[in-house]
Amino acid sequence: MKKVMVGECEFELGGKYITEMRDSNDILDDTEALRERMQEDGYLLIRGLHDRNEVLEARLEGLHILNDRGELDPNYPVEEAVIGAGSRGGMYTNEKLPKLQKVVEGHRIMEFFDRFLGGESMTFDFKWARNVGKGESSAAHYDIVYMGRGTKNLYTAWTPLCDISYEMGGVCVCLGSQNLEKIKQTYGQMDVDRDDISGEGFSKDPIEMVDKFGCKWATTEYRAGDVLIFGMYLMHGSLTNTTNQFRTSVDTRFQLRSEPVDERWVGAKPRGHYQSGKGSMEEARAKWGV
Repeated sequence: MKKVMVGECEFELGGKYITEMRDSNDILDDTEALRERMQEDGYLLIRGLHDRNEVLEARLEGLHILNDRGELDPNYPVEEAVIGAGSRGGMYTNEKLPKLQKVVEGHRIMEFFDRFLGGESMTFDFKWARNVGKGESSAAHYDIVYMGRGTKNLYTAWTPLCDISYEMGGVCVCLGSQNLEKIKQTYGQMDVDRDDISGEGFSKDPIEMVDKFGCKWATTEYRAGDVLIFGMYLMHGSLTNTTNQFRTSVDTRFQLRSEPVDERWVGAKPRGHYQSGKGSMEEARAKWGV
């Protein structure tokens, strides 16, 4: 049985705690079926939506930045993304990445969201391009707490920029978490900047999400070109990267152009987050009773 790491917990894939995602390529041309699948599963996994070669070129563009920073091991080719001594990767926040922009604002993804949303779509100017190092993972969280000042009809598109094995630590989702009304009405109303509460996540305990809230984890192995799409109220995190290579990926957000936009993430120089996150999630959860 295949074993995977979520945070510091090791689970058997297909067991009590984690299962395999299903893709939606079989209904890709049926817009209404895609919307129904989103309501049912909370996510859409679409294989090969992007041009694979363009994605790999965008990845290499970013890896050269990491290499120039001295964050890659010089004993290996840049394209292998082997982590250098003492390097933690992080995000590209100020660099211009035209090849990446070509992918995440390209006609394939824009046409998909125009159809899925039923009107002209737009994407935030800020792009969350990430390089996740060894031993790192994301705790369970909703995206709404980071970008909820505009429309709630907002979607995350998570794009792997390389082939991501279970060991490299791709995104995993909590099935059914979009229906947890008490959490949506408490944690889901939070704004990490307004409330100055730590943005590290709702729960760092992947077992809790299953045993307490009944939301089994789901994940898969990804290939460059795939896209995982989900709404603002799907609890998600990631597997742990147990390899010596950076996991490279990018998050982008999409909405109807006609609807309100969170001002922190648009413009020539998006403001982004601005609070220190001194507040305690544990204290907030105790107050909320979740």
